Amino acid sequence: MTETQNLPDLATEIADQLPFLRRYARALTGSQRSGDNYAAATLEAVLSDDTVFDRALAPKTALFRVFHQIWVSSGSPVDEATDPDTPEARAQWRLSGLTENTREVLLLHSIEGFTTNDIATIIGTTTDEAHSLLSIARNEMTSAIHGRIMIIEDEAIIAMDIRAIVEEMGHAVTNIARTRDEAVQLARRDPPDMILADIQLADKSSGIDAVNHILTELGELPIVFITAFPERLLTGERPEPAFLITKPYTEEQVQSAVSQAMFFAGTETLRA
Repeated sequence: MTETQNLPDLATEIADQLPFLRRYARALTGSQRSGDNYAAATLEAVLSDDTVFDRALAPKTALFRVFHQIWVSSGSPVDEATDPDTPEARAQWRLSGLTENTREVLLLHSIEGFTTNDIATIIGTTTDEAHSLLSIARNEMTSAIHGRIMIIEDEAIIAMDIRAIVEEMGHAVTNIARTRDEAVQLARRDPPDMILADIQLADKSSGIDAVNHILTELGELPIVFITAFPERLLTGERPEPAFLITKPYTEEQVQSAVSQAMFFAGTETLRA
């Protein structure tokens, strides 16, 4: 079959996995701009030479494998920041103290749901090494930074579950809000270091609106959205969150996203 005949099927396979690649790239780099640049470079690599996309693998695995070949060759997990006080510069400094490949393995497993066999294929290592890196990652990232977290969630059971997860990680929960207005008032009264938010709240108000209002008043904070409606945020048409978890979530997904978001946070109130 010719390269031209292959392209339509390949384009469909890539399109189906692109939102997940962009989500992963943003979480890995800590910014939408940098993550999307890596995702775009991955697409360009496949379209210019479709042999780099291994059709013997599952499409998602094949696409992420191409991404990691570019990621490793670039040697730069975040864009270089000219201002040393930017979140990107602080993240770069923190990255220097982490074991190589641990963040990649943690995100691939906990956020994207890859098995350690798939992870080994993606990053070019053995399954045993992927297992080892995953254990190291859990220890390094969950203990990196602790802070004060606000939860915006209208379902009481889910809110309490999230609270238990983050408190077990060593974080403090400032408040739990069920509506947009309540979230704004509570954040104003007791400013958090970070926010975990659903996007559809009890009175049909929006968690996105609540977060945007809080950020307007308090400045930039790390945000993790936990939602049953990821398509409302993964549109590619507006600023998107670097950290997005789809319901139903797992404890490990929450731990990983919180650790990553804290890791890249620019707020000075976070306690290392």
